[in-house]
Amino acid sequence: MNSKVKLPVGRSGFAGIRNNGYYYADKSGLIEELLKTDGTQVTLITRPRRFGKTLGMSMLSEFFDIRKDSGALFNGLYIAKNEQLCRGWMNQYPVVFLSFKSVDGLNFEGAAQQLKIAVSDLCVEHYELQFSPKVNEIHKERFQRLAKKSASLDEVKNGLLLLTKMLMAHYDRPVILLLDEYDVPLSKASEKGYYEEMLDVVKGMMQAVKDNDALKFAVLTGCLRISKESIFTGLNNLKVCSVTDIRFARYFGFTDTEVQALLTYYGYPERYDTAKKWYDGYCFGGTEVYCPWDVLNYCDSLLDDREAQPQNYWINTSSNDAVKRFIQESKNRMTKREIEQLVAGGVITKEIRQELTYPEIYQTTDNIFSLLFMTGYLTQRGKAEGRQMKLAIPNLEVRDIFVTQIMEFFRENVQADGDTLNRFCDALQNKDAENAEKIFTQYLRKTISIRDTAIHKEMKENFYHGVLIGILGVKDRWGVSSNKEMGEGYADILVEPDTGDTGIATGIIIEVKYAHDGNLDGACKEALKQIEHTRYEDDLEDDGVENILKYGIACYKKRCRVMLAENRQQYSK
Repeated sequence: MNSKVKLPVGRSGFAGIRNNGYYYADKSGLIEELLKTDGTQVTLITRPRRFGKTLGMSMLSEFFDIRKDSGALFNGLYIAKNEQLCRGWMNQYPVVFLSFKSVDGLNFEGAAQQLKIAVSDLCVEHYELQFSPKVNEIHKERFQRLAKKSASLDEVKNGLLLLTKMLMAHYDRPVILLLDEYDVPLSKASEKGYYEEMLDVVKGMMQAVKDNDALKFAVLTGCLRISKESIFTGLNNLKVCSVTDIRFARYFGFTDTEVQALLTYYGYPERYDTAKKWYDGYCFGGTEVYCPWDVLNYCDSLLDDREAQPQNYWINTSSNDAVKRFIQESKNRMTKREIEQLVAGGVITKEIRQELTYPEIYQTTDNIFSLLFMTGYLTQRGKAEGRQMKLAIPNLEVRDIFVTQIMEFFRENVQADGDTLNRFCDALQNKDAENAEKIFTQYLRKTISIRDTAIHKEMKENFYHGVLIGILGVKDRWGVSSNKEMGEGYADILVEPDTGDTGIATGIIIEVKYAHDGNLDGACKEALKQIEHTRYEDDLEDDGVENILKYGIACYKKRCRVMLAENRQQYSK
């Protein structure tokens, strides 16, 4: 394995990947595709996070930048075969490459300072302009203030326009402007309450792409298209390539062929089916793609442990607020059914609006659907009519994000149902299986259910197991253990209620089963047999617990059965 090149986990610099021996899935065809329509002055490419936008922009920068000699970086890649294109474009134009991904702050002042730093770093990168005899002195004075972070906010707004004009004067060639994650400052500002101030700044900076004689062309990337904000007003030559467009579809994300090649190269071709179920399923312009961030992390985990299981790597790269807000809308019965249908692997039809402003995204449930689609939590499974689109959860990883948020929402609302859930706990303690079943069934009908017949039974059991743990948690003085080692195995749930005035120690052992065939009685009996077979109660008896109750609880969609073992031998045969 030492002879294999390194995986570029967390790396988005093209030159660093190519120069330092990292694995690279060849996306250089993006350059050729971009140059096919030379008449388009500004191209906006929207994709979800972690789909290689920054790496793609870094590649473009290295290819076009007149200050560099990039031939070696592109040796062996697809674009190098197009010698005529390379002669005419490689290292032939000045380039301004700015990423907005780090522009964040608790307030507008903090975010504005981050923006000043980003523009300052850009000026330092092009500091040769300060000494150019072709650049006028007034521009140099403004440039100096930007570089030293002493410029006014108005000067920062005009910084990109100034820089393109100075580069045009110095090199006597128009400039290629690359703006990565252009909408991040607006997203962060919307979250933290200074949206209007940041919108004004971003509008100002976007003057660099409007009627700018110094511009050869510009490429912008982001998650959302925000045209209604007048950011792009007056820009007549804007081409938007979103996740619904064919153009550039295979250049952001890994294709099926690329994933197979990567896993085979590192010696794990047998993990292809697993990777496909967990990380594939996105449809960009009719092309099926995987999230590259996840595939790289999964392959990296296999290098450490050949038996490593797939994980949800995407969940920690964002706050997942869109899913949280969507789950909160489940108080609406129709939305609740739609969530259940999606989590079950189904398809729903919704009207998608791709030109939302950030203040609009949570105003209606339909807007949240559009946001989920544009940010990768939902994907296209076919078009209906007009703006109507068939939507689905792309893969097991994103499904896991939905289930995680459903469980969080459930836990947040448990206290609101305190009286009902206390009665359920009391019924268990009082050997009243019939009443416990009735209350639990009523509660399941209120919650968002997990009923995907395609998913492993164990994962469905985990969901209902989690619901029961949450419900039992309403009893502050009860001890509740999950998957506790007991006897000759692990009990799903062990409950040790408060002894109260009786002083009699009680232990409640619960085994949870999912009745995949709908046979709740059979699943309950299977659960009770497991309790007997593994002798879960032995440890409790050794600890002096006098009153031991054993329950099998079986669930199927929104139905359940609760069964109490009457004695030790009842289900042992």
